[in-house]
Amino acid sequence: MEIYIKIFEVIFPVFFVIGVGYYLGKKNPKFDTNFITNFAGNIGTPAMIFYTVTTTGITLSIFTHYFVYALIMIGGFVILGLIFLFLLKKDLSMELPPLILPNTGNMGIPICLFAYGTQGLGVASAIASVIILFHFTLGVFLAKKRFSFDVVIKSPPVYAIIVSVIFLYFQIKPPLFLENTTFLLTYATIFLVLMSLGIALTKFRFSLKDSVILSLCRVILGPLIAFIIIYNFDLSGFAAGVLLIQSAMPSAILNYLVGSMYSPKKVIDSIASTIVVSTVMSFFTIPMVVFFALKYFN
Repeated sequence: MEIYIKIFEVIFPVFFVIGVGYYLGKKNPKFDTNFITNFAGNIGTPAMIFYTVTTTGITLSIFTHYFVYALIMIGGFVILGLIFLFLLKKDLSMELPPLILPNTGNMGIPICLFAYGTQGLGVASAIASVIILFHFTLGVFLAKKRFSFDVVIKSPPVYAIIVSVIFLYFQIKPPLFLENTTFLLTYATIFLVLMSLGIALTKFRFSLKDSVILSLCRVILGPLIAFIIIYNFDLSGFAAGVLLIQSAMPSAILNYLVGSMYSPKKVIDSIASTIVVSTVMSFFTIPMVVFFALKYFN
């Protein structure tokens, strides 16, 4: 019974705030989330990366290992994604990002926080860092059909990852004022991005055609790939549980934002459909994954 109470304690806060956002979005369809997007992208997310990497006790070795495991995980996502897109006769490049880039930031980090406390934050952030880098490199490349180095240079989260790794490498303890500042920004960001996720779900136009299969691929096959990695690399403890939880996240909204800038409308609608359907599915699949993670990787 205790583990079920723990699952409720982990999942309810996240889904409740998403629900608040959905309610606000339905009540006011013109609700403007540009402020949240700009704040999260330019200030909140960089602060969250820095805080979770440098103040939670994670070592450079753990960060590096799970950074690499996340790369392997994405490689597995790519292989399965290409197979499913080929079978569904979809665009193999433009529609690949929502299958391989899960919502490890907006949803994954807070769920890992509630599941494993601050110790889970560092590993969750290491995995999220990989996804963020892929959004601004591979994601843009697949959407534009060419690599854009300008996008990487202008991305504050990329610099936050670099600075955080430098702090880990030289074992620099952040001054207290910086730790406290990034602490406040981290938790403000978690609340705002979860709420904006709920608002965004009210604005996407979506179709169930094909998106159900692609969404199942995202939320079910994702954890299976993570479990294969955990088994083959003999991973254990909370860090393995974090990897499993992060792999189960639905498609990230950032896939839609990148796609809307560079992809044709037909592709954008398909990406939006995968995001909405996979997010709804995750309301049922994530509790099961969290149960498994807490039971066997604690």
